[in-house]
Amino acid sequence: MEPREEIRAELVASVLEINAGAGVRVAGGQAIVLLESMKMEIPVVSETGGTVVSVAVAVGDVVQSGDLIAIVDAGEERLS
Repeated sequence: MEPREEIRAELVASVLEINAGAGVRVAGGQAIVLLESMKMEIPVVSETGGTVVSVAVAVGDVVQSGDLIAIVDAGEERLS
């Protein structure tokens, strides 16, 4: 089983953009979702590179601290 990164919200915010959907390969540090809180835009990034398995939010959703945003499968990226 490949290691998976669960990306979770760190604060209450609205989802402004989805930058990478399921099946998209991302690099470590790449923004998957853009959140907005208190008039500030906050990119939510993948810590590791890999393939986005799922995105659990949609544009316009309000997320709470700890809510699941996305899952990234590190796959062969973990070897680099």
